Amino acid sequence: MVAYRKAHLEQLESEAIHVLREVAAQFERPVLLFSGGKDSIVVVHLARKAFWPGRIPFPLLHIDTGHNFPEALEYRDWLATHLGVDLLVRTVQDSIDRGRAVEETGPTASRNALQTVTLLDAIRELKADAAIGGARRDEEKARAKERFFSHRDAFGQWDPKGQRPELWSLYNGRHGQGEHFRVFPLSNWTEMDVWQYIAAERLELPSLYFSHRRPVFERDGMLLAETPFIQLQPGERPKERVVRFRTVGDATCTGAIESPAATVDEIIHEIAALRITERGGRSDDRRSEAAMEDRKRQGYF
Repeated sequence: MVAYRKAHLEQLESEAIHVLREVAAQFERPVLLFSGGKDSIVVVHLARKAFWPGRIPFPLLHIDTGHNFPEALEYRDWLATHLGVDLLVRTVQDSIDRGRAVEETGPTASRNALQTVTLLDAIRELKADAAIGGARRDEEKARAKERFFSHRDAFGQWDPKGQRPELWSLYNGRHGQGEHFRVFPLSNWTEMDVWQYIAAERLELPSLYFSHRRPVFERDGMLLAETPFIQLQPGERPKERVVRFRTVGDATCTGAIESPAATVDEIIHEIAALRITERGGRSDDRRSEAAMEDRKRQGYF
């Protein structure tokens, strides 16, 4: 890796570590949202560095839709055991069983949006005053409006016009009773930065990110994995292809791409040539022009 890229990654790492230490200093009950995806894996790694040789001072919290890829869940459990950190899991199925959320029906049904209810209930249950996430501003236009410390009101809602200034790397975490913050240490990172950092730090990832053979079918220009959670429509026929995933989420709305990239270096070279954002393969973002912002206003990640 050339020297200027190494210096760039070191600057991003330093910034993220500073943000994580500010969380520990300003909040009483922070949690780290963990999905088993590459961005949350990087945040966990940064947290290890930030508080080394001590333990990560907050638990991992996974909001499980029940429709996750098995590879991501296996990695999640392995990482928590390997690092010796507390892992808290709250499920969308439990929210449905308690009448807190209503299952979508039909061929395009997904539980992805239902995670908001489960997340907000978990934050209230745990009395969490900060939830650290791996979102980046380059992912999507609504994400680009976020600050490092993103305030949520007592209903868990986000007001993009009510964001606080963050001059000179000073972060204001003051909040009223019942309010909390979402914190995004990777705000200034790009997808390329994340992969180059993964290469530099030699981080292990779920196998989903690398080229493999899997039955997939095409829907609305996307390749979706054949799973028990998706109802096939007339004319849809799964076919085994060589694919990988750029993001890891709910299997019902996370698209794969055809790719021979089987190593981190090959993925880096592939990303350099791509012209579609990684969330371009997420069907939940296509439901409307402002799909992500609408969900975020309601309390989504």
